[in-house]
Amino acid sequence: MALLACAESATAATLIVTKSAYCGCCKHWVEHMKKAGFTVQVRDVENVSPTARKLGVPDNLRSCHTSTIGGYVIEGHVPASDVKRLLTTKPKATGVAVPDMVVGSPGMEQGDLKEPYKVVLFDKSGKTRVFASH
Repeated sequence: MALLACAESATAATLIVTKSAYCGCCKHWVEHMKKAGFTVQVRDVENVSPTARKLGVPDNLRSCHTSTIGGYVIEGHVPASDVKRLLTTKPKATGVAVPDMVVGSPGMEQGDLKEPYKVVLFDKSGKTRVFASH
């Protein structure tokens, strides 16, 4: 029960998503997060790169949208379950990322096509480790 309460309180914080107004997969990821119980605030910009740089996302971990929640950065198509786990376990890190735009990740669904991918935990010093594998 305590873990459920932690997961529910994790979704209580607002997820702020910075994305392009023209990116369809970003819109699908936002819907994925809303369906998972997150309150989402969207900020459409012409170029997401300055936001990602300012928040400390390494270039090799970049994707098409950058988000923040609970003091963490969420880069790209990270599954809602991994964001909930991040907010519940509170590791010492800047955030998590799914680099690039992986087919089959949330928002990038294409029928039965699925590529394996990793959610990477990163910090401002450049250290990374695998947070989850899908």
